[in-house]
Amino acid sequence: MTVLALAVTGRGLVDPTEPVIRADDEGLLRGRAAFETLRVYSGRPFSLEAHLDRLTASAASIGLPAVERRRLQVLVGLVLPKAEGGDASLRLVWTAGPTGGIPSALALLSTVPEWIDEARERGATAVSLLGVRASAPWLLPGVKSTSYAVNMAADAEAKRRGADEAIFVDGEGVVLEGSVTNVWWRVGKTLRTPALDLGILAGVTRQTLLELAGPCGYAVEEGAFALADVLAADEVFTSSSVREILPVVELDGRRFELGAAAAVLQQALRERAAKV
Repeated sequence: MTVLALAVTGRGLVDPTEPVIRADDEGLLRGRAAFETLRVYSGRPFSLEAHLDRLTASAASIGLPAVERRRLQVLVGLVLPKAEGGDASLRLVWTAGPTGGIPSALALLSTVPEWIDEARERGATAVSLLGVRASAPWLLPGVKSTSYAVNMAADAEAKRRGADEAIFVDGEGVVLEGSVTNVWWRVGKTLRTPALDLGILAGVTRQTLLELAGPCGYAVEEGAFALADVLAADEVFTSSSVREILPVVELDGRRFELGAAAAVLQQALRERAAKV
């Protein structure tokens, strides 16, 4: 992944190698910052307003100063030309700033990681790991914050076990979400995915798939499902804004075929993005 452009509130476009966060920013010291990552297709950000909505909600849950959408939209406008009309990954960050100070905002435009298309073609492997159901407000259910150490540790553990990704399962065996994705599986013509009331992230791509499933010929069931239900499925895949739809061909040693639903939904997602 290569950084294409960086814009920072109060400074505009800056050299990506320059320091842009103060050493006493609480986003750095305590992880008190919210972020969003989204795809840019043909130079246009996909579902930008939905991502700004979620960023605003995350910031409120963390107790950050209110997100100033206009400031972020200006930063987005500064970095987008560097995509040169192509595809890219766009990350937006809203930090608390120093104690008693003003918040910071930045927009980081990067190339899409090359491994994603390769993984989509061959299918990804995954392992289940113990996760915590974020049922209480102080556990920040559905919040996308930069306090991402647990997610990254789970991702590292999955790779240590020879898998591409981790899927969190709570102490009762209920499937939650991937370390950086939402999880889906197919039983016949029905797609299943964990419900938001389990405290999982309300993925923007997840919501898009809920809208696309019906026209693609699939019913959807949201709920609390056991890991055994996933292992008995006909097909498994994950969704996220940058990775899009990624088929899973192995989970905890159980093999799956590359399924039709993931391919159809991937195509429908790209078609939706092309119309924006």
